[in-house]
Amino acid sequence: MAWSDEFNDATINTNVWNYDIGGSGWGNHELEYYTNSTNNAYLSNGKLVIEARQDTIGSNYYSSARINTAGKKSFQYGRIDIRAKIPVSHGMWPALWMLGSNFSNVGWPSCGETDIMELVGSSPNRVVGSIHWAQANGTSGTFNNAYFLSSGDFSRQFHVFSLIWQMNYVQIIVDGIPYMTATNSSITSGNWPFNATFFFIFNVAVGGDWPGPPDASTIFPQQMLVDYVRVFQ
Repeated sequence: MAWSDEFNDATINTNVWNYDIGGSGWGNHELEYYTNSTNNAYLSNGKLVIEARQDTIGSNYYSSARINTAGKKSFQYGRIDIRAKIPVSHGMWPALWMLGSNFSNVGWPSCGETDIMELVGSSPNRVVGSIHWAQANGTSGTFNNAYFLSSGDFSRQFHVFSLIWQMNYVQIIVDGIPYMTATNSSITSGNWPFNATFFFIFNVAVGGDWPGPPDASTIFPQQMLVDYVRVFQ
């Protein structure tokens, strides 16, 4: 194991994690305002809790948290395991993902994006694993696949979301079952950016282009619990 955060401290380790702050929609017309408040991100019983709430902050009617390790913890290759319990209500969009460390220099999608887990609340038994990159014309290319639970949904218990990452190769796994494999030959336009270092982002979005807004069935607060993130090399 090269690095881990077991979230056993009293507070989130700011030597490792940064807070994204704001309510601009984050490129996806999201509805939440991301804060650095302990209402939205905190540690409890050895778990990281990211909590989406129905709060009014400026023109936003929801609050949540998005934390990242940019400039503090970046990795190239290995196996990554993240054990988490995921909120599944309508309008929720939790994600465990990575961006290329050169994001601040080249922007998205040129930096590359690896989505180890995304879930939209309208499909509570489905997670999606994806890679995104810049195609030759500058638009985002996407290669992904979905994994479905045979029963129940992803909020019932913890699951382990994993990435196997080698030169010119990524594989995304749920509970030891591979379901998305991509290689550099999977990209037919643009360049494969996944041989460089990447940093982590954990967040719970509310609304946005993919999940749509919460509805009458959505009860707040909604929580994503992360038991650990572990990097093996």
